[in-house]
Amino acid sequence: MTGIRSYFPSGDEYVTEDALKNLRNYRYRAVDKSFLTKYLYRHYWEWAVTLFPLWMAPNLITLTGLSFEIFDVLLVLLIMPDLEGPGPWWLYFAFGIGMWLYSTFDNVDGKQARRTGTSSPLGELFDHGCDALNCTIAGIVEASAFGCGISWQTVTIVFFTTMTFFFSTWEEYHTGVLYLGYVNGPTEILTLAVLACFASGIWGPAIWHVKASHGLPIIGRLFPGTWEVADALLALTGLAMIFGHCAICCWNVHAACKEQKRSFAATLPQLVQYAVFAISCYVWLDNSTTIFVNNHLVLFMITAGTAFGRIVSKIILAHLTEMPFPSYTVQMVPLAVGAIIARLGLFTPPTELMFLIASFLFVTVAYVHWALVVIERFCEFLGINCLTIAPRKLREKAQ
Repeated sequence: MTGIRSYFPSGDEYVTEDALKNLRNYRYRAVDKSFLTKYLYRHYWEWAVTLFPLWMAPNLITLTGLSFEIFDVLLVLLIMPDLEGPGPWWLYFAFGIGMWLYSTFDNVDGKQARRTGTSSPLGELFDHGCDALNCTIAGIVEASAFGCGISWQTVTIVFFTTMTFFFSTWEEYHTGVLYLGYVNGPTEILTLAVLACFASGIWGPAIWHVKASHGLPIIGRLFPGTWEVADALLALTGLAMIFGHCAICCWNVHAACKEQKRSFAATLPQLVQYAVFAISCYVWLDNSTTIFVNNHLVLFMITAGTAFGRIVSKIILAHLTEMPFPSYTVQMVPLAVGAIIARLGLFTPPTELMFLIASFLFVTVAYVHWALVVIERFCEFLGINCLTIAPRKLREKAQ
């Protein structure tokens, strides 16, 4: 066992003792401008949290919520592996219900933490870490609900979810505040995604693939004649993402840097990490000999999504422990190498599939090891458990 561990980084390489001491300064700060949250969902979540027993740890609620989305992906692989369908009507309702339950559990976990007196930095790391992984998982489910198939439409949906989450995480690192605008992804966009799943269950996913000029009243004629409703919705989502989310994140970071008398320009190279991630994925897919042709897109997305989860989780960890902004993770290496090999035309379908499977195993093992070690170090330092509620005396002793 000692020999195997020697191949992995030590816990101190992931997060040092000095960094852990900064957890004492932790204060969770969030701003939610959503009217849906203020006038509707807040009351629903306050009621929902009362359904959970007091012995149930907040992180266990988070993990249970993520399991609903993972279950939906398994349904996709078993019943509709082409991500196009049409599948049975109940499948689309399962997609929508899974998303709704994930959202509910994701918003209730923090309330459970305050209800049980177990709020901690680990809760934020665990919650946002699951959210990062769910960017890809939910993207696959939503693409299946739209009947996008093994296509660039599916890739675009996942790109949108990961890009918005990366910018939000980058923004929180510099501002110290999780900012959710009047229209935000976890609330309004997720609500629309759930309703879209239900619409596919009632009328079938074909409704998203009629010409935009016929399927979208008034605005449909603004798009090229060959565009489908799904194309138009993706274009509108992209514009909203760039100008309604990413631009605001940049503005908030600029304001924080100005207040703290730091250089905003010095923060911009930190975005290169996501650019390398996205470009590597695009180049590999664009030159692939097997991913689209032989239906390996889900495997590729899960591989890339796991690497993305590590990228943003390291940023969250740095935010909590006041460490420098991380600009690199080893899990990006398989994506970059795969992109180079594919671009040079050195892959054959069998060798590319073998490399993709090896990449999946590498990023998964690396992610799981990192997560387990960091969680263990947090728990030991804070005197808490991850998935159960530690005795109060143990928590008080650590504090």
